[in-house]
Amino acid sequence: MMQELVTELRKHVPFKDSTAPGDLVLIAAENPRMLVYARVEGIELDKSRKDSWWHITMHLLTVPPQLIVWTLREAQFTGREIFSMGGDERFMQAVRLEAPLAGAAEGDVAPGPSEKITPFRRVK
Repeated sequence: MMQELVTELRKHVPFKDSTAPGDLVLIAAENPRMLVYARVEGIELDKSRKDSWWHITMHLLTVPPQLIVWTLREAQFTGREIFSMGGDERFMQAVRLEAPLAGAAEGDVAPGPSEKITPFRRVK
C-alpha cells in the first residue's frame, strides 16, 4: 500500500536526492493515514549506535506546529527506503522547491499607489 502511494507521489512531487537542515520534507504515514510537510531543523549522528543512525529534528507544519525528533538511517530520511515506526509504514523525502520566477528579481519594484490591484471581484 505505501509503495503504491510513494510511486504515485513521485509522479507529482519534485523530490530531492538528499536531505539537509532547512529542507522541506514530505512525510507519508500509514496509520494514521496522512501526508504532512515538515521543515528539517537539524541532522545529528546518533553516537550511541554502531551503525549510521541519525537524529532528525523537524517541525511538523501542522496547527499548531510540532517539534519532533526521529532516529533514522540515511536511506530512510532521503526517501530511498520505506520504514516503519510502531509497526506502521512511513515514507519521508525532501521536496525540491522551484526557484523564484525570473521576473521577480531583486531590483524589481512593487506596484505603486497609482497602479490599483484588485485581486478579488465581488459576485452577487
